[in-house]
Amino acid sequence: METRRRFPPPSCTSPSSAATLRSLPAAPRSSGNRIQASDALPIPIRHTNLLFSLLFVCSIVFLMRRWRDKVRESIPLHAVDLSELVSIISVVASLIYLISFFGIAIVQSIVSSHEDEVDDFLPDSKMTPSPAPSSDLAAPVLAGREDEDIIAAVVAGKTPSYALESAIGDCHRAAEIRREAIRRISGRGLDGLPLEGFDYGSILGQCCEMPVGYVQLPVGIAGPLILDGREHYLPMATTEGCLVASTNRGCKAIAESGGAASVVLRDAMTRAPVVRFLTAARAAELKFFLEEPTNFDNLSVIFNRSSRFARLQDIQCALVGRNLYMRFSSTTGDAMGMNMVSKGVQNVLDYIQNDFPDMDVISLSGNFCSDKKPSAVNWILGRGKSVVCEAVIKEEVIKKVLKTSVSALVEVNTIKNLAGSAIAGALGGFNAHASNIVSAIFIATGQDPAQNVESSHCITMMEAVNDGKDLYISITMPSIEVGTVGGGTQLASQSACLDLLGVKGACMESPGANARLLATIVAGSVLAGELSLMSALAAGQLVKSHMKYNRSCKDTSKAASN
Repeated sequence: METRRRFPPPSCTSPSSAATLRSLPAAPRSSGNRIQASDALPIPIRHTNLLFSLLFVCSIVFLMRRWRDKVRESIPLHAVDLSELVSIISVVASLIYLISFFGIAIVQSIVSSHEDEVDDFLPDSKMTPSPAPSSDLAAPVLAGREDEDIIAAVVAGKTPSYALESAIGDCHRAAEIRREAIRRISGRGLDGLPLEGFDYGSILGQCCEMPVGYVQLPVGIAGPLILDGREHYLPMATTEGCLVASTNRGCKAIAESGGAASVVLRDAMTRAPVVRFLTAARAAELKFFLEEPTNFDNLSVIFNRSSRFARLQDIQCALVGRNLYMRFSSTTGDAMGMNMVSKGVQNVLDYIQNDFPDMDVISLSGNFCSDKKPSAVNWILGRGKSVVCEAVIKEEVIKKVLKTSVSALVEVNTIKNLAGSAIAGALGGFNAHASNIVSAIFIATGQDPAQNVESSHCITMMEAVNDGKDLYISITMPSIEVGTVGGGTQLASQSACLDLLGVKGACMESPGANARLLATIVAGSVLAGELSLMSALAAGQLVKSHMKYNRSCKDTSKAASN
């Protein structure tokens, strides 16, 4: 949920915020002699750090040499001349600066517990405190009451349904009671929805609220996908017949042609708040201030304090009247990272409020991010992981495995994926069915299914190579938004699928490596899916294959209710 926050003009500047980062250069001013927090030091912070570092080293070297000479000449060390006094003062001053600047981050990294860092990966972990697991729920007030009494209280509206877990102290029992209350209120049963066999404590406070059961989805395995010299077996959660089989065929064609290769072009999650000023001119002042390169180092220090893994990469601004949209881009380690970036953005907004007290924060997200919506900004600039995956498919493989020809594939891709999508006005949809594969792997591995929207942005390219005998195929996906920690990735089933891919959890040696590998696997899977479906279309096999794999006369309604 997006929150709308308005900041009143501050009546005073807190000592901590003023002392922490006074070195921010001043923004263009529109009002007289108003003192800003950034007026204290008019040079870039990197130059300040270098200056004090050199001052410290030079003073130490000078003092050591002078004291060495005094020892040799039997001169008392406490006999200090003016140059030595200046050097001692310089050492103390530079040491105080360096400790105060660099020591804060070091101390924070030491005292921050592992649980605090995990909060960066959990949805709304700072906005709503996560309740404890079912076995540790504090002070249950309804634990001793009969189920029937609690159900009656829920139906009558005396006990809120959302409070059952904390009131009862048992997540499974709470789901069971809530389920029965819903049945009585609605008059409709949930007989086909399973209740048993799921750990409801594992989703409490982070994945799903007010559960009454869980949905069963079959998971198929395609592969192996040979990508960058490694084998990957692809877990795909889907109810569409033929999808896993088709992807598997594409994997086979890629494997028999020597495998595919991938490259990650960019890795940055984005968040774009929108703020408003009284005039467009004043909004433009903040825009110019944020785009000034000398200010970026200061703002990145503020931003990066939100997490060990958040590293600000870029700020891009767009002005609409007196409204300013600021798109922050940041690495996020192995987390998908939206909450992590949101925390960093909030830090920056709080800081620049000191220099721009007339700034009215309309929303932490102004849709310039852009999350869970098709957008040109993601298509052009990317969001999450931007990946290109490519392969050369041999002519004999195309004939034997894909049952078509190089020329037919190139023709269909040009007329369908490129020209057809163009006349449809597609935005990021220059492909056959990238969304199919992305959705299936997202659900299997615990990603946010709604982010399939921008994660499925893809352009598929095909051309004849090697004198027209072989096929070069590539897919370019600028916005694959995945993570291997946090959210649904921690659930047992999804965790098992991530483990199958070899990307479970965080990579300790190189933070972010697991998430980037997962993004390349998603892209490689899309490559296989595109290759197979386009071959089916070129060979006229689409209807035949779907009639074979996606049609059934079996009545499964009885089985579903058991």
